[in-house]
Amino acid sequence: MDAFNEGVFLGRAKVPDTPHPCVVTIRDGQLVDITSRAAPTVRDICEMEEPVAYVRYAEGRAVGRVDDALANSLEQRDAGKPLLLSPIDLQAVKASGVTFVVSLLERVIEEQAKGDPARADDLRGDILELIGEDLSALVPGSEMAVAVKQRLIERGVWSQYLEVGIGPDPEIFTKCQPMASVGYGADVGLHPVSSWNNPEPEVAVVVSSGGRIVGATLGNDVNLRDVEGRSALLLGKAKDNNASAALGPFIRLFDDSFSLNTVKTMEIGLEVRGEDGFVLEGSSSMSRISRTPESLVAAAIGDHHQYPDGLVLYLGTMFAPIQDRDGAGKGFTHHLNDIVTISTPSLGALVNRVRLSNECSRWTYGASHLMRDLASAGLL
Repeated sequence: MDAFNEGVFLGRAKVPDTPHPCVVTIRDGQLVDITSRAAPTVRDICEMEEPVAYVRYAEGRAVGRVDDALANSLEQRDAGKPLLLSPIDLQAVKASGVTFVVSLLERVIEEQAKGDPARADDLRGDILELIGEDLSALVPGSEMAVAVKQRLIERGVWSQYLEVGIGPDPEIFTKCQPMASVGYGADVGLHPVSSWNNPEPEVAVVVSSGGRIVGATLGNDVNLRDVEGRSALLLGKAKDNNASAALGPFIRLFDDSFSLNTVKTMEIGLEVRGEDGFVLEGSSSMSRISRTPESLVAAAIGDHHQYPDGLVLYLGTMFAPIQDRDGAGKGFTHHLNDIVTISTPSLGALVNRVRLSNECSRWTYGASHLMRDLASAGLL
């Protein structure tokens, strides 16, 4: 894949005849296993002072071509060949919500609709007419934002989503447990109670335990609009289910050619292809985010909250699909076996198939299993 011709990439793979997940990088089109006693996990590399230098020069063994690993991960999923995993391991997996105005308005609509997609179109027009403000020009927590908040309260449309969208504090929540995210080619899961849901294409930043942002990857923050729309207190049920957090295909580490400034100008593409012939396409510009990545990271980690193994933070999405799929006014919702592709030139493409969470591969390999396997291999 052309995206991997430049840059320093870090990830994980299941390699035949190796019981533990392997830490891998890409060199000249080859997938190279660089697992060692010095860095048996991705977490260990992200904690280094110079992770780029380590990955560039670490000794390793080629385990196959990266294109073959991508194809096997997406199509055959043959355990006799390398399979890509989520590119993180021991890090906490967090997410920030309502960081783009478009998704902010859709969250307000979900809340007002009480999880009923049939009411969404009418509510969208009513709320936009009532608000009457270009919210994209607002700086969250600013005096202007406070004034807009007061006007909206007076009009009776203030919402908990508007509070975190333009108020002083962002929404930061736990997306899944360490070791629970899925990678490129894996199935992503929808809770079977949901009938109104969507993908959320995002950039996720990788953060060390000291709060330093060391790289970025792509993510799908799978979302259940009906469940969260019933009550924001159901956020855990809406967001944290088996196979509901996808990341990958690799982390791209920050260096002279790729930095946080690159992330801030990224265009993130989304494509959904269904067995019914339905195709949805869209894009999301990181330049339209209402809070900086640095401020979101600072809200997640600091003197108020530590993460000794670091964290990965989804930065939020501006893309809330409203294209009708199953009839006029019904909006978008997933069908089983949809293929979701999230892409940007500098990070490649994250591709996953949609299934029910109770039908996806069960999460059975946690941190304790990883530690035991690494110890058995003499890597700890």
